[in-house]
This record gives sequence, structure tokens and C-alpha cells, in this order.
Amino acid sequence: MKTRNAEIVREYGPFPGVDAVHGVTFDGSRIWFAAGDRITALDPASGALGRSIEAAADAGTAFDGRHVYQIAEDRILKLDPETGEQLASIPSPGQGADSGLAWAEGSLWVGEYRNRRIHRIDPETGRLIRTIESKKVVTGVTWVEGELWHGTWEGEESDIRRVDPETGEVLECLDMPAGAGVSGLESNGDDLFFCGGGTSGKIRVVRRRS
Repeated sequence: MKTRNAEIVREYGPFPGVDAVHGVTFDGSRIWFAAGDRITALDPASGALGRSIEAAADAGTAFDGRHVYQIAEDRILKLDPETGEQLASIPSPGQGADSGLAWAEGSLWVGEYRNRRIHRIDPETGRLIRTIESKKVVTGVTWVEGELWHGTWEGEESDIRRVDPETGEVLECLDMPAGAGVSGLESNGDDLFFCGGGTSGKIRVVRRRS
């Protein structure tokens, strides 16, 4: 396993009225982050906040190229990011103990925090397709260039790790500095991760490659 210190290249926030940042996703131009009762857009170039969608937003967030998905307690909501309209809702596999959320290969990938799992589910029905066991608690989840990454956060220790999507074996680990925990996780599709910072109220940008 390759291990190195995470390189934080930028921070956004804390933001007015935001007590904690949970899920994070990226639609190709805007970062969306879940906090409390809303999902808010952020311009990654300027750091300016944009429009918000009202929704229970206490865990992971994902984008499928057209829709935003948001874990809301024991459900996963499908939302129109332009209107905020809720289009559908499916049960979450962790029944309220879910954490991260990602979209890849036509499926939703859902972290289950304490049970240290990542579930692949059908986005239309919530049907469980398969489960990957993790070595640590799972926070945010993302895919980039065929690689599965997830965040961990236990006490003062937090990292971003690449795991084998078949076996769950840890292949690479980026250790976050003390006090910089990872709640949500999303790739920009290239060399950067956007990391929700939990109760710091921040979003941190971490370089994927050294």
C-alpha cells in the first residue's frame, strides 16, 4: 500500500449559517454541498455561493450528469438541480446509517459508516447489487478514472483511501492533517478531490496524485 500526506491545495469556507458540511458532489462546473436542510452550489473558481435546494441534507450527495441525489435519513432523494423538485425517492441500504454517495457505472454507491461497507445499488429501485467491505469506517465515496476512493474519519485521524472495488483491499492512502477530517468526498474528474470538512464548515481541495 502506498501512503503519503495529503496535499491540501485550497480551502473554501466556513460559510454563513453552515454548521457542518456533509455530502459533496460536482456537476462539471459547480460544487454542491449538503448542509443541514439544504444543498448549496459553490463556484470552485471564485468560491462564491450560488443557489440552494431545500432538502434534508445530513449525509452523502451525488450527481449523475443530470440529477442530484441526496441521502436524507433512511431515503435517497433524486432531485432536479435547476428547479429543486424531488423526482423520486428510494430506500437507502444502511436504513439511516448511510454516509457517502457516488454515481458510477449507472449505479449509486453508498457508504455505510459504522458497518464499514460500500454498497452498489440500483438508482431506480434501491435494489442491492453488491457490497464491498472496508477496513475502516466509510465517510465520503467517489469514483475517478476507474478507481474507487473513500474517506475515513475516526477521532483525530482521517484519510482518503483507494480500495480494490472487488476485494476492498487498500491500495493507496492519503493521510489528512490533524483536525482536517473528511466527511463528504468527490472527484473533479481529474486530479483533485473536494472534501467535506464536517463541523469545520469547510470544503478542502486535495490533490490526488503527488
